[in-house]
Amino acid sequence: MNEYKLEFKNHMGAWFMDESICDKMLKYFYDNSQIHKEGTAYFDDKTSNNWYNKDIKDSVEINIPCNFFGKPFDEYRNSLQIILENYIERYTYLKAVPKFNINEDYMIQTYPKGGGFKNWHAENCAPVLSKRILAFMTFLNDVPDGGTMFRDQDIIIPAKKGLTLIWPAGFTHVHKGQITDKHEKQIVTGWYSFV
Repeated sequence: MNEYKLEFKNHMGAWFMDESICDKMLKYFYDNSQIHKEGTAYFDDKTSNNWYNKDIKDSVEINIPCNFFGKPFDEYRNSLQIILENYIERYTYLKAVPKFNINEDYMIQTYPKGGGFKNWHAENCAPVLSKRILAFMTFLNDVPDGGTMFRDQDIIIPAKKGLTLIWPAGFTHVHKGQITDKHEKQIVTGWYSFV
């Protein structure tokens, strides 16, 4: 797999998976519109665990059970595992931490033109999310002006088809979508959590 070069100090890694896997994931998404749902975001506001708020996150999603390995998810998970192994070889301290895996449902998401995850956020900054150690994301299509912005690293990861990013889930990697009014953006995203 080809690596997308990122500075070591950023604790981020990115590699390209085969674009044919992206096509299969998108076909699954479009062939299963009956299970599409409006995207949610967790905010600990003391009144609601999940908000449906298009000013914060505007998406259509399918949840994929973490233990489902039917097609095309078998191919996706096999490629993702290779990328994770590359990441662990890059940041070898991960070999010393307790076991982690994909223990939550992950998602295929489509962001419409003007949509996206619009607020700065981290992936484990709430008690119910605290077991998350790493996040992953695969861009399923090319979006020239629709990458993902990481605030404290001061970088934008471009939305390039097949590019799969892994990064720490905590507050050190606050991020949000780069919102475009010109294109849809489609991704697969999820988390590695302590077992």
